[in-house]
Amino acid sequence: MNYLAHLRLGPDHPQLALGGLLGDFIKGPVASMTLPEPVRQGIWLHRRIDAFTDRHPLVLRSKARVSDQRRRYAGIMVDMFYDHLLVLHWERFSDQSLASFTARMYQAVLDQQTLMPDRARQVLVRMATEDWLGSYARLDNLHLALNNMARRLRPGNPLVGAVEELEGDYRSFEQDFLQFMPEVITFATAESRGLITPA
Repeated sequence: MNYLAHLRLGPDHPQLALGGLLGDFIKGPVASMTLPEPVRQGIWLHRRIDAFTDRHPLVLRSKARVSDQRRRYAGIMVDMFYDHLLVLHWERFSDQSLASFTARMYQAVLDQQTLMPDRARQVLVRMATEDWLGSYARLDNLHLALNNMARRLRPGNPLVGAVEELEGDYRSFEQDFLQFMPEVITFATAESRGLITPA
C-alpha cells in the first residue's frame, strides 16, 4: 500500500501515523530503533500491512493485469493505483472528509520532522506541502508521480507512462481495489489492537 492507504489503515495518532509513513524509509529490527514507542509501533504495523497486501489474491490479480513489459514494477504501480482509487472512493472507507484527514496528517508530518531520517524528511515534507495525497485523485497527477519515480530509477526503465495500464483496464483495477480494501481494513484493525491510541 502507498502513503494514503497506510495513513487510513493505522490508528488515528500522530506518532503512529508517522511510523506508518516511515515504514518505507527505515529498515532493520523495530526493537533496536531509537524512536518513540508509538513511531516504532507504526513502522511495525506498516510492515504487517505490507506483508498482508503482498500475498493477497486480489492484489496479486491486480499485479497480473500489468503488462509483461512493466511487470517488474507492478508492485509500485498497483500501490499508486490503489491510492488513486482510495481518494475517489474515500467516503466508502472513512467517516472523515479527505480534506480534514489529510490536513491533520500533513500537520503531524510537519510537527515531527526531527524524528525523520534525512531522506524521509525531504520526501514527506514535500508530500505535506504539495498535497500529494489529495492530488492522486487526478490521473494527470498520478502520471506525474510515477514518471518522477521512473526518473529516479535505472535509465530506460519502463515505468514511464505506467498509468496507461490503469487507464486501459480501469474497471478491473477498481473492482480489485473495492473488494480488497474492506479486507485490509479488517486486518489492520485487528493488528492495531493493543497499540497506543489517542487519549
